[in-house]
Amino acid sequence: MEATLQAQAFSVLATIALVLMVVVTGGVVYLTAADWRDRRRRKNDQQATPKRRAKS
Repeated sequence: MEATLQAQAFSVLATIALVLMVVVTGGVVYLTAADWRDRRRRKNDQQATPKRRAKS
């Protein structure tokens, strides 16, 4: 009986650990993609700014 409870506890903890790893990995992927998008947007804005100043 006690072995069954230990096996169930281990199974629940392993499932929680797997879910947390997926959540953390998803967060890292999201933050990396957002940072890449922001850097690209800033680079495009910096390249466009001198052209706007030259026209005015």
